[in-house]
Amino acid sequence: MPSLPFEDEDLPLFTVGQVSGMLEVQQAFLRRLDEFGVVRPSRSGGGQRRYSRREIVTVQYVVQLTSEGMTLAAIRRVLELEAQVRELELQVAELQAQLRRYGPGAGEKGEAAGE
Repeated sequence: MPSLPFEDEDLPLFTVGQVSGMLEVQQAFLRRLDEFGVVRPSRSGGGQRRYSRREIVTVQYVVQLTSEGMTLAAIRRVLELEAQVRELELQVAELQAQLRRYGPGAGEKGEAAGE
């Protein structure tokens, strides 16, 4: 059965007003997050910001970090570093899978390699 559009976490469905109400934050705060490059929602044909469910979760996380005293610049850097860590974890998993395909001891130097 095909998935419905609203099941897509990355589909930009929610307006600034809706997100503001859901998370109990000011609309101006959401606009600042966009201006500072912390959370960049999609834009509708008319130029209105539209948030996906994934972006709403990120805004929730940002709200938590700001309540702990972090600046928007620091939060943007945290989000960048977390994305980098996720990418590196994927690369490590891929490399581990490649090593497993070549069997135990693959890539290790040993007597079979002439040592």
